[in-house]
Amino acid sequence: MRASEFASCLTGAAGATGLTIIPNMSLYRDAIWFLNGIHHYTRKGYEAAAQNFEPKDLEVSVVGRSFMITGANSGIGKAAAMAIAKRGGTVHMLCRNKERAEEAQSDIISQSGNTEVYVHVVDMCQTRKVLEFAEAFKKQHASLHVLINNAGCMVHKRELNSEGLEKNFATNTMGVYILTQTLVPLLQKSRDPRVITVSSGGMLVQKLRVVDLQSEKGHFDAVMVYAQNKRQQVVLTEHWATANPVIHFSVMHPGWVETPAVSSSMPEFHRMMQGRLRTAEQGADTVVWLALSRAAVRKRSGQFFQDRKPVPTHLPLAWTHSSHHEVQTFITQMETLAQAVQSKPDEEFKDSVELCGP
Repeated sequence: MRASEFASCLTGAAGATGLTIIPNMSLYRDAIWFLNGIHHYTRKGYEAAAQNFEPKDLEVSVVGRSFMITGANSGIGKAAAMAIAKRGGTVHMLCRNKERAEEAQSDIISQSGNTEVYVHVVDMCQTRKVLEFAEAFKKQHASLHVLINNAGCMVHKRELNSEGLEKNFATNTMGVYILTQTLVPLLQKSRDPRVITVSSGGMLVQKLRVVDLQSEKGHFDAVMVYAQNKRQQVVLTEHWATANPVIHFSVMHPGWVETPAVSSSMPEFHRMMQGRLRTAEQGADTVVWLALSRAAVRKRSGQFFQDRKPVPTHLPLAWTHSSHHEVQTFITQMETLAQAVQSKPDEEFKDSVELCGP
């Protein structure tokens, strides 16, 4: 969970720990998650884990290999792009804001000495635009070796995109699904193809929900919607690993990371956690390791990683496991929504969204 997500779970009046008990989450699950986070997700957690890292894993050159990174203009995405560029990789930055993207691009080129860094202006919330970009990219490029799904959002009130999808779901789940699915044929043509998705430890408090994907019913809680989206990413990764054995899929948790907006937008949280949040580079470390190292692909495809190690996708006794039928129902809904994006004008697509339930 990034700092912004964790901050949303905190309040100054919530006792000594500062943890708000989130509705519909068991007290046991809450406590286990928080204690696990304090121990493993902070900067100290990273430093302890890093003592067992193999430095040689990242002593590699990736000249001639191409990498696509969403949300690459700041934070974890920029740190990953910088690390890859320094090792000679061709980097395709997918960013929503052209000006910020070009500033980041200039910085990466300047620090890495690598000019093979390209900006593509794509808003991952706009599902049809994501599809159009991915289709065009396939036609313009002969290969893509690694896709890093990093971009994400947490919109605190229920809003819809131009296709009528709830914006958190559109960005965090549907955009990731459309981009990945569309680029699979291109990835399959490449040597040692990989897909890495940046998820969150927040997903550990959520069981996959197969109804109300658009969060239309009941109270809209952005923290829970985001955590549900991150559980969806884990389920999709497991599904893709089985469906596409040629590609190595992984999903990871970066820990609690200080992003550029935290100090200004959440000053109280920033003061409270001063010195305890991971740097962007620390948060990106496992992303880079999964994208570059030979050791990563020796691990089974489809797993959830934290600090370069596969970790469980469920807390002990937390009742968050899903049945095969539930997973298949979710995958079917994703396929139906994707088909609607491909085949229907915007107004028809909006009408079809409500028909995609089980």
